[in-house]
Amino acid sequence: MVLHRWAHTCWTHGFKWPARFIAHGARWLTGIEIHPAAKIGERVFFDHAMGVVVGETAEIGDGCTIYQGVTLGGTSLYKGTKRHPTLGRNVVVSAGAKILGGFVVGDGAKIGSNAVVIKPVPAGATAVGIPARIIPSKAGESADVAAPQKFSAYGITQDDDPLSQAMRGLIDNASSQEHQIALLWQAIEKLSDRSGTTKDCVPGDAARDECFEAEKLTQLVGK
Repeated sequence: MVLHRWAHTCWTHGFKWPARFIAHGARWLTGIEIHPAAKIGERVFFDHAMGVVVGETAEIGDGCTIYQGVTLGGTSLYKGTKRHPTLGRNVVVSAGAKILGGFVVGDGAKIGSNAVVIKPVPAGATAVGIPARIIPSKAGESADVAAPQKFSAYGITQDDDPLSQAMRGLIDNASSQEHQIALLWQAIEKLSDRSGTTKDCVPGDAARDECFEAEKLTQLVGK
């Protein structure tokens, strides 16, 4: 960070060659490539940050944490435009994540490991997956700097993945439907027994017992 601030000062004062030289030396020493024009706030922490790349028009807010292999990149080669992302305050960008484009990642947002973010992320939300899916902040959570927040080292918590949540919901729904069907067949069987028409009313392959392994499937999805 010290080397980058020297390079950034040179760049903003028009000394482009010395800025490039310092940035190149910093990359050689640290394995982190930060363009001299990038704007970085206070208390920014690069944790085991080998392979991090920060583009020319990128902006990183105060208190952000960036892990190894992160790219703050652009999707355009046109100069003079905002091609790289802007991170708000206290953003966590997890290992291997790629944030591509000139949009804003809101204060307190979390980017999951290996996520590819190509659209804005609201404050306090979590983005996971390829392409990244946005998970809104939970009720009562705040992106304010002064608000206490649980720090998640890799940007996601147990129930953050929307695909896993959807799969668990489908499994629960299928299990519930099988239970209801089994009850219906059992009721029909009892009624037909009274009238002596069991063979006519209840097919031989009717599922009178539940066999759906909901718990096993839920464990495979990840609970």
